[in-house]
Amino acid sequence: MTDQVMAAIDGSQFSEGVCDYAAWASLALEAPLTFLHVVDNHPQTAEADLSGNIGLGSREHLLEELATLDEQRAKVAQEQGRLMLKAARERAIEDGVAEPATRQRNGTLVETLEELESEIRLLVMGKRGETAHQASEHLGSNLERVVRTLHRPILMVPETFKTPEQVMIAFDGSKTTRKGVEMLAKSPLFNGIPCHVVIVGAETGDNRSQLDWALKTLRDAGHEAEGAIRAGEVEEALRTYQAEHDIDLLVMGAYGHSRIRHLLVGSTTTAMLRKAGVPVLLLR
Repeated sequence: MTDQVMAAIDGSQFSEGVCDYAAWASLALEAPLTFLHVVDNHPQTAEADLSGNIGLGSREHLLEELATLDEQRAKVAQEQGRLMLKAARERAIEDGVAEPATRQRNGTLVETLEELESEIRLLVMGKRGETAHQASEHLGSNLERVVRTLHRPILMVPETFKTPEQVMIAFDGSKTTRKGVEMLAKSPLFNGIPCHVVIVGAETGDNRSQLDWALKTLRDAGHEAEGAIRAGEVEEALRTYQAEHDIDLLVMGAYGHSRIRHLLVGSTTTAMLRKAGVPVLLLR
C-alpha cells in the first residue's frame, strides 16, 4: 500500500496526539492510515556483563534464566504494542477513518521506517518517544535520527490535538522552502486553512520578490495567504509572528541553504521544534 499516512506510536504521552493528527491528515489527504509500532529487542548489555561474574557453578543456569527473561520481556513488549495498536485503531475509527491498518515490527524505528519509506506519503510522530526524558526542552533522539534518514514530510505533533486553523511557513527562498510553498499550495491537507509566509531578514528587493512569488503561488491555488518580512533573530521573529497570528501549525524546511538551514544539526529549526506547542511539518 503506497502513499499512506503512517503514524509511529509507542507508550509515550504523545500517542493520543499522534493518533488524532494522523486521523486528521488521513481524512484531509484521502490517504490510507497505518499505525506502526516497533518492538526494539536490543540485548540488555548489563545482564551479559553480570553473567560473567558469577562463577560458583551456576553460570549456565543463570544464562538460561536470563535468556528466558529476555524472551518474556520481548513477549510482553509485543503484547503491549498489540494493545496500543488496537487502541490507536479504535481511536482513529472514532475520528472518522474508515479502515485504519496496523503493523508491528521488530527492530529499530529508524531502520523500519527506512525500509517502509517508499510506502509513506506523510509520517506522523510525537516530539519524544516513551524512553526520552520528559523535560519539555528535550527532543527525542529517535526524531532526530528519523529526520536525518527519511526523505518524506514528517509531522511532529504535541500531546493534544487541535484542528489547525492558521498555518505558517518559515520561508527563505531556498529550494527546500520553495518546494514547501508549492507543496502547501497543492496539498489538500491545507484546504480552507489561511497560510502565512514569513521571511526573516532585511526588507530587500530580493526578499520582497521571493515573498510575492510565494503568496502568488498560494493564492493561485485558491488559498487565503498573507506574508511578512521580519527583521531580527530568526527563531524569535518566527515565534513572535506565531503568537501574534495564533498560528497552530508550522511548516519548516529540513536542510535549506540559509539561516533557517540547520535542522537537527543545531540552530533555528531545532530550537523551534523543542519549544513548539503546535505541530511542525518538516519538509525534505
